[in-house]
Amino acid sequence: MGKGTQVGMKTVMMSCMAAAAAVLIVACSSEKPKPMAQPTPDQVRGHADKGFDNLKKEESERAAQPPSAR
Repeated sequence: MGKGTQVGMKTVMMSCMAAAAAVLIVACSSEKPKPMAQPTPDQVRGHADKGFDNLKKEESERAAQPPSAR
């Protein structure tokens, strides 16, 4: 293989990579982002109640344990 063939192969490879990148960019940009589903007020309230229950449980467990010696 001559030096000219190597330069030609590099050019072809770079062109293919650029074309693939362009296809990916165009394909991804054409999709419209989907809006996030908004939770209902009941779901929010349920998650908050569960979180507070877990917090109360942790606090009661922590109060029941003797302080660790350092």
